[in-house]
Amino acid sequence: MNPSETKTVASFLCADYAHEVETTARVLGAVPANHLDYSPDTKSKTALGLLRHLAIEDEWLLNCIADGAFTPPPDDSDACGILTPSDAVARYRERIPAAIERVGALSPEELSRVLDMFGMMQMPAVQFLALALKHSVHHRGQLSAYLRAMGGAVPGIYGPSADTQSVAAAAH
Repeated sequence: MNPSETKTVASFLCADYAHEVETTARVLGAVPANHLDYSPDTKSKTALGLLRHLAIEDEWLLNCIADGAFTPPPDDSDACGILTPSDAVARYRERIPAAIERVGALSPEELSRVLDMFGMMQMPAVQFLALALKHSVHHRGQLSAYLRAMGGAVPGIYGPSADTQSVAAAAH
């Protein structure tokens, strides 16, 4: 891919990611605060773990791309300050748009530069941007699958959910 194509792809991905921010924030905010320890399996993250993972690692991935190097992943313990769904929503809404803007401001050459993620993956920064978007959507879907089992309602993601349809039908 030549640098101008790389910039076009990155612009598209940044716009797409920016469009997903509010959807992700709705899912984070739908987590029942009294069931943060919920996990469907011992191998699965808890709801609180997923709240933190989305809010912290989405930002981390984007900033590593913008910085041109991967640093160790951030601390996702209580020390991170995300203790409730509203904490996760506030952090996500505050920090993810700025991180997306940082990536969007990269030059075509910076977007084409091959980054190394701890020796596990090496690819151009623009491909890591695509991976970051997939990472976010994947874990948002995982968290949305927890919601009903936790006693919550699934918000509309790409249109109404069964939970939002029943609310809309009752209003008419």
